[in-house]
Amino acid sequence: MISWLKDPVTSFVIAGTAIFLLSGMFSDSEISKVVELSDADVKRLSGIWQMQRSREPSSDELNDLVEQFVKDEIYFRESQRLGLNVNDSIIRRRLVQKLTFLTEDIASIQPLDKTALQDFFAQNKEDYRIPERRSFTHKYFSNEGRENPEQDAKAALDTEVKSDPFMLQTDYKGRTLGQIRGFLGSEFAEALNELEPSPDWQGPLKSAYGWHTVKLHSVEPSYVPEFAVVAERVESDAAIAVRSNASETYYEELRGRYEIVYPDSMKLAN
Repeated sequence: MISWLKDPVTSFVIAGTAIFLLSGMFSDSEISKVVELSDADVKRLSGIWQMQRSREPSSDELNDLVEQFVKDEIYFRESQRLGLNVNDSIIRRRLVQKLTFLTEDIASIQPLDKTALQDFFAQNKEDYRIPERRSFTHKYFSNEGRENPEQDAKAALDTEVKSDPFMLQTDYKGRTLGQIRGFLGSEFAEALNELEPSPDWQGPLKSAYGWHTVKLHSVEPSYVPEFAVVAERVESDAAIAVRSNASETYYEELRGRYEIVYPDSMKLAN
């Protein structure tokens, strides 16, 4: 028996027979045995080929595409008839995604007009706020090669003390605290936030690299831009919100049609 199974031909026959016998155990009353292709189907297959190959398929190639489509459709229907789609987490997840996308797509068919976009902007203005921006110059005093870089930086406020080369910029213009934090570290950004603009050197401020004296040129206040400036972003955000709200509304409506039966352990927990 084992030697038979080692023979690939015999194994194939056994497997094929098993599938055939198994398929006979399932009802096919709801599965159509007619695979009908329309001109639109053939055109779609040809279009996919053109996008992938940058040319139209030949007659033989188009016939092969159609036959592959027929094979896939037959396999799909047989898989359904055999119940292979039941309790399959991958298929389940894909179907859930398709229904979600369908719901969201239907909601976004009608684009929002300008009035609706302006209303959305008015309700979410803080999301479009431009944070404070700072412009400054700094001198760097490295932790390496100096006995007391902090003291050297302090001395540089009143006297000429040679600073060290810095791997990044020495001048920053119109930077937010978040950007400055990314460049020089949180401790430097927080200390800089406490300074007022001045023509004088201030500090020293500690960074992730060492110590710095700073000349803070300006602080541009935070503000909310006019609608026209951020109209494209508002349109994109509003479309996302509409899709999300439509999906949630649809789910709540569907859930109301179902009775949810939880296990006893959850009932006790609640």
